[in-house]
Amino acid sequence: MTDMTTTPEGGQEPQVSTRKATQRGGGDPATRGRTTIADGVVEKIAGLAARDVVGVHAMGSGLARTFGAVRDRVPGGSRSVARGVKAEVGEVQTALDLEIVVDYGVSIADVARAVRENVIASVERMTGLEVVEVNIAVSDVKLPDEEDEEPEPPRIQ
Repeated sequence: MTDMTTTPEGGQEPQVSTRKATQRGGGDPATRGRTTIADGVVEKIAGLAARDVVGVHAMGSGLARTFGAVRDRVPGGSRSVARGVKAEVGEVQTALDLEIVVDYGVSIADVARAVRENVIASVERMTGLEVVEVNIAVSDVKLPDEEDEEPEPPRIQ
């Protein structure tokens, strides 16, 4: 409660009024609730960040890419940006496993380092989670004369 004293003009008695001080939303907003981030959210962010790196041809193993290509051909199916990414998300930290296919001729060590840096920066910036590890498995190399496993556009529009 807050006491307020006002003194009127002309020598009258001071008046004391009492009112409740209301404080709304006190404290740090971060302590007034809980935010949870689903594994799939982190997987999508990491998948997009990994694909942005030059030298990454695709994400996921051959089998996952094949199933993904079939799913993409089905009406209503959509391309999965989280393909080849597995995340374990805790309260304040996350760990990621990525499976990538690199283009022939690139330095795999340099591509892996660039993927790791880009994924960590993107996930930490967008989620606020600490990325404790990014494990990268290079499952294949895309040779220049190999056909893509991506679906062809439909012949009839």
